Amino acid sequence: MEDRGVTRRSFVQQSALAAVTTLPLATTPADSASANLKIVCVGAHPDDPESGCGGTLARYAALGHVVTIVYLTRGERGIDGKSLDEAARIRSAECEAACRIIGAKPAFFGQIDGATEVTRAQVDAMQRLLAAQAPDVLFTHWPVDTHMDHQVASILTIRAWMAGGSRPPLLYFFEVNAGSQTEGFFPNTYVDVSPVLDQKKRALFAHVSQDGQGIWREHHEVMAAWRGREVGIAAAEAFVHLNRDQTNNLPGL
Repeated sequence: MEDRGVTRRSFVQQSALAAVTTLPLATTPADSASANLKIVCVGAHPDDPESGCGGTLARYAALGHVVTIVYLTRGERGIDGKSLDEAARIRSAECEAACRIIGAKPAFFGQIDGATEVTRAQVDAMQRLLAAQAPDVLFTHWPVDTHMDHQVASILTIRAWMAGGSRPPLLYFFEVNAGSQTEGFFPNTYVDVSPVLDQKKRALFAHVSQDGQGIWREHHEVMAAWRGREVGIAAAEAFVHLNRDQTNNLPGL
């Protein structure tokens, strides 16, 4: 069906492009419209933030903004045959390597992989952490996820965000392993990660113990191309923005 030269395909693409942040709007840190933003991402395990929004975080860091990745756990149960302490040491080192590639600072919340929990004390601890970081933009997992640790990271972040006072940060949810983990995810915000796709890949590949290359090939390479195709670009990361402020564009990008 076609009406006055507008096809269904072009209409969908044009509608989606209205929500995409077509980066770069600034090419150098000095050109960035919103200097010195604080960006915080809360992920459940090492490699989750890199998978879900590593490209977006890299773009923020390249523009001179301060990027912190908070890992809820150190991935203690993620290496077969290793004790919790051994796995934590290995995976913490992989986090640090990945963060260097992205340009972010790692922080560890202190819960244990596979034994995470949502309690009042844990919500309060997350609130204190976020208050100390004072982020302008906050990323975390989409709460509808098959992995309980992902759910816990998301709910702790949401509860802390809701208690964040009169000017809470802008909150965005990312997706990981769409279809097999993240479910029911309908993005309203896209970021062009084509210029930093190699950086995202290298950050994922730093997670050698988790076969970061396999994670990329089996899941996030396909997802980046798929989300990019939705908005007419080569590669994108997609987000759901909790839209209290009636805008979907990520600030500073």
